[in-house]
Amino acid sequence: MCVGAAIGLSTTAGTGLFGLSAATAFNVGLGLTAANAFLGRQAARSNARQTYQAALAANQSAEDDKRQQQQALADAKAAKEKAEAQNIFAKNIEALQASRSIIASERAGTTIGLLLQDNERQGANYRESINQSLESFRRQYDRNIASTEATFMNRRNSLQSNINKAYNQIPSLGQTLLNIGTGALNQYSLLS
Repeated sequence: MCVGAAIGLSTTAGTGLFGLSAATAFNVGLGLTAANAFLGRQAARSNARQTYQAALAANQSAEDDKRQQQQALADAKAAKEKAEAQNIFAKNIEALQASRSIIASERAGTTIGLLLQDNERQGANYRESINQSLESFRRQYDRNIASTEATFMNRRNSLQSNINKAYNQIPSLGQTLLNIGTGALNQYSLLS
Protein backbone atom coordinates (compact mmCIF):
# COMPACT_ATOMS: atom_id res chain seq x y z
CA MET A 1 0.00 0.00 0.00
CA CYS A 2 1.40 3.40 -0.85
CA VAL A 3 1.56 6.30 1.58
CA GLY A 4 -0.91 8.37 -0.45
CA ALA A 5 -3.53 5.63 -0.27
CA ALA A 6 -2.92 5.23 3.46
CA ILE A 7 -3.84 8.85 4.10
CA GLY A 8 -6.77 8.74 1.70
CA LEU A 9 -5.25 10.52 -1.26
CA SER A 10 -5.63 9.39 -4.83
CA THR A 11 -3.22 6.82 -6.15
CA THR A 12 -4.53 6.75 -9.67
CA ALA A 13 -2.04 6.12 -12.38
CA GLY A 14 -0.96 8.86 -14.70
CA THR A 15 2.34 10.21 -15.87
CA GLY A 16 4.00 12.84 -13.79
CA LEU A 17 7.49 13.98 -13.15
CA PHE A 18 10.26 11.87 -14.78
CA GLY A 19 7.69 9.53 -16.27
CA LEU A 20 6.51 8.39 -12.85
CA SER A 21 2.87 7.93 -12.10
CA ALA A 22 1.27 10.73 -10.14
CA ALA A 23 0.87 8.42 -7.16
CA THR A 24 4.51 7.37 -7.27
CA ALA A 25 5.65 10.96 -7.68
CA PHE A 26 3.45 11.96 -4.77
CA ASN A 27 4.81 9.16 -2.60
CA VAL A 28 8.40 10.03 -3.48
CA GLY A 29 7.73 13.71 -2.77
CA LEU A 30 6.01 12.87 0.51
CA GLY A 31 8.93 10.67 1.53
CA LEU A 32 11.41 13.40 0.71
CA THR A 33 9.34 15.97 2.60
CA ALA A 34 9.15 13.67 5.64
CA ALA A 35 12.86 12.89 5.50
CA ASN A 36 13.71 16.57 5.15
CA ALA A 37 11.46 17.53 8.07
CA PHE A 38 12.88 14.89 10.40
CA LEU A 39 16.47 15.62 9.34
CA GLY A 40 15.85 19.33 9.99
CA ARG A 41 14.45 18.50 13.41
CA GLN A 42 17.46 16.29 14.16
CA ALA A 43 19.86 19.01 12.97
CA ALA A 44 18.17 21.55 15.25
CA ARG A 45 18.48 19.12 18.18
CA SER A 46 22.15 18.55 17.39
CA ASN A 47 22.74 22.31 17.20
CA ALA A 48 21.00 22.78 20.56
CA ARG A 49 23.17 20.08 22.18
CA GLN A 50 26.31 21.68 20.74
CA THR A 51 25.18 25.10 22.00
CA TYR A 52 24.57 23.60 25.44
CA GLN A 53 28.01 21.95 25.54
CA ALA A 54 29.70 25.17 24.39
CA ALA A 55 27.76 27.11 27.04
CA LEU A 56 28.94 24.71 29.75
CA ALA A 57 32.56 25.33 28.75
CA ALA A 58 32.01 29.08 28.48
CA ASN A 59 30.30 29.14 31.88
CA GLN A 60 33.25 27.33 33.46
CA SER A 61 35.58 29.85 31.84
CA ALA A 62 33.44 32.72 33.18
CA GLU A 63 33.53 31.24 36.69
CA ASP A 64 37.31 30.82 36.50
CA ASP A 65 37.71 34.38 35.23
CA LYS A 66 35.53 35.76 38.03
CA ARG A 67 37.42 33.76 40.65
CA GLN A 68 40.80 34.96 39.34
CA GLN A 69 39.67 38.59 39.22
CA GLN A 70 38.31 38.41 42.74
CA GLN A 71 41.49 36.73 43.99
CA ALA A 72 43.57 39.49 42.39
CA LEU A 73 41.37 42.13 44.04
CA ALA A 74 41.66 40.38 47.42
CA ASP A 75 45.44 40.14 47.05
CA ALA A 76 45.68 43.83 46.17
CA LYS A 77 43.50 44.73 49.17
CA ALA A 78 45.62 42.63 51.53
CA ALA A 79 48.84 44.15 50.16
CA LYS A 80 47.44 47.69 50.52
CA GLU A 81 46.32 47.02 54.11
CA LYS A 82 49.72 45.57 55.03
CA ALA A 83 51.60 48.46 53.43
CA GLU A 84 49.43 51.04 55.18
CA ALA A 85 49.77 49.22 58.52
CA GLN A 86 53.56 49.39 58.08
CA ASN A 87 53.29 53.09 57.23
CA ILE A 88 51.29 53.73 60.41
CA PHE A 89 53.80 51.74 62.43
CA ALA A 90 56.70 53.71 60.91
CA LYS A 91 54.90 57.03 61.55
CA ASN A 92 54.27 56.01 65.18
CA ILE A 93 57.97 55.30 65.60
CA GLU A 94 58.82 58.68 64.02
CA ALA A 95 56.37 60.41 66.37
CA LEU A 96 57.87 58.68 69.42
CA GLN A 97 61.39 59.57 68.29
CA ALA A 98 60.35 63.18 67.73
CA SER A 99 58.75 63.27 71.18
CA ARG A 100 61.91 61.88 72.76
CA SER A 101 63.99 64.46 70.87
CA ILE A 102 61.76 67.26 72.09
CA ILE A 103 61.99 66.02 75.66
CA ALA A 104 65.75 65.53 75.34
CA SER A 105 66.21 69.08 74.06
CA GLU A 106 65.55 70.23 77.63
CA ARG A 107 63.36 73.10 76.63
CA ALA A 108 61.19 74.27 79.41
CA GLY A 109 57.61 75.17 80.03
CA THR A 110 54.89 75.79 77.56
CA THR A 111 57.10 75.43 74.51
CA ILE A 112 57.81 71.78 75.13
CA GLY A 113 54.14 71.07 75.78
CA LEU A 114 53.15 72.76 72.51
CA LEU A 115 55.82 70.92 70.55
CA LEU A 116 54.68 67.58 72.00
CA GLN A 117 51.04 68.37 71.20
CA ASP A 118 51.94 69.41 67.65
CA ASN A 119 53.94 66.24 67.16
CA GLU A 120 51.04 64.11 68.46
CA ARG A 121 48.57 66.01 66.25
CA GLN A 122 50.72 65.41 63.15
CA GLY A 123 50.91 61.67 63.94
CA ALA A 124 47.14 61.48 64.52
CA ASN A 125 46.45 63.35 61.27
CA TYR A 126 48.69 60.95 59.38
CA ARG A 127 46.99 57.89 60.93
CA GLU A 128 43.54 59.32 60.19
CA SER A 129 44.54 60.07 56.61
CA ILE A 130 45.69 56.49 56.12
CA ASN A 131 42.54 55.12 57.80
CA GLN A 132 40.36 57.20 55.47
CA SER A 133 42.39 56.05 52.48
CA LEU A 134 41.99 52.42 53.57
CA GLU A 135 38.25 52.85 54.08
CA SER A 136 37.93 54.35 50.60
CA PHE A 137 40.00 51.47 49.21
CA ARG A 138 37.75 48.94 50.97
CA ARG A 139 34.62 50.54 49.51
CA GLN A 140 36.20 50.44 46.05
CA TYR A 141 37.13 46.80 46.65
CA ASP A 142 33.49 46.00 47.46
CA ARG A 143 32.36 47.79 44.28
CA ASN A 144 34.93 45.88 42.22
CA ILE A 145 33.77 42.55 43.68
CA ALA A 146 30.15 43.49 42.91
CA SER A 147 31.23 44.38 39.37
CA THR A 148 32.88 40.99 38.83
CA GLU A 149 29.70 39.30 40.10
CA ALA A 150 27.54 41.38 37.75
CA THR A 151 29.81 40.66 34.78
CA PHE A 152 29.70 36.95 35.59
CA MET A 153 25.90 36.95 35.87
CA ASN A 154 25.59 38.83 32.55
CA ARG A 155 27.79 36.24 30.86
CA ARG A 156 25.84 33.39 32.47
CA ASN A 157 22.48 34.92 31.46
CA SER A 158 23.71 35.41 27.91
CA LEU A 159 24.80 31.78 27.72
CA GLN A 160 21.44 30.63 29.09
CA SER A 161 19.68 32.81 26.52
CA ASN A 162 21.71 31.19 23.72
CA ILE A 163 20.78 27.74 25.02
CA ASN A 164 17.11 28.69 25.20
CA LYS A 165 17.16 30.08 21.66
CA ALA A 166 18.82 26.92 20.34
CA TYR A 167 16.28 24.64 22.01
CA ASN A 168 13.40 26.85 20.87
CA GLN A 169 14.57 26.32 17.28
CA ILE A 170 13.79 22.60 17.53
CA PRO A 171 10.40 22.02 15.95
CA SER A 172 8.07 19.89 18.03
CA LEU A 173 6.94 16.54 16.70
CA GLY A 174 3.52 18.09 16.06
CA GLN A 175 5.09 20.93 14.06
CA THR A 176 7.15 18.44 12.08
CA LEU A 177 4.12 16.31 11.25
CA LEU A 178 2.11 19.41 10.37
CA ASN A 179 4.88 20.54 8.00
CA ILE A 180 4.89 17.09 6.38
CA GLY A 181 1.11 17.19 5.99
CA THR A 182 1.22 20.69 4.53
CA GLY A 183 3.92 19.59 2.09
CA ALA A 184 1.85 16.56 1.12
CA LEU A 185 -1.21 18.69 0.46
CA ASN A 186 0.83 21.08 -1.66
CA GLN A 187 2.28 18.22 -3.67
CA TYR A 188 -1.13 16.61 -4.06
CA SER A 189 -2.63 19.86 -5.34
CA LEU A 190 0.24 20.25 -7.81
CA LEU A 191 -0.14 16.70 -9.09
CA SER A 192 -3.94 16.81 -9.34
